[in-house]
Amino acid sequence: MAPNIATNTRVSLNELLDFVRPRHRAILLTRRADGSPQGSPLTCGVDDSGRIVVSTYPERAKTRNARRDPRVSVIVLSDDWNGPWVQIDGTAEVINTPDSVEPLVDYYRNISGEHPDWDEYRQAMVKQGKSIIRVTPEKWGPVATGGFPARLASDG
Repeated sequence: MAPNIATNTRVSLNELLDFVRPRHRAILLTRRADGSPQGSPLTCGVDDSGRIVVSTYPERAKTRNARRDPRVSVIVLSDDWNGPWVQIDGTAEVINTPDSVEPLVDYYRNISGEHPDWDEYRQAMVKQGKSIIRVTPEKWGPVATGGFPARLASDG
């Protein structure tokens, strides 16, 4: 059986966003006050302005960290563990209620489609005090897959 060979595919911003849109599993990396990394597994989407968006609460570590230091990274994973992934570095913006409600509606629409009762959804977002983090992509690595180095492809 031939080994899986690792790949690294450079992509444009539009290609990156096309890659991310159907993928919703991610890890958001923020910086703690001491500069060490803090990772949060989460669900993400892409808003209509091409930003990576995350629903959260204001008291979460990721939210506090992103507000203090907006330099963040998002690692977007495929549903299949061995599927392609990409790291996106950018600047985060944290928005709290009530200003977060309409961006949260867009977040929901972009991930799950239409809600059966948007008024109920909006009320729930306000009641829960939900926030949203929007990450503007500034640089990104190639879309990558794991596997063996290419030099091993021809080794028998």
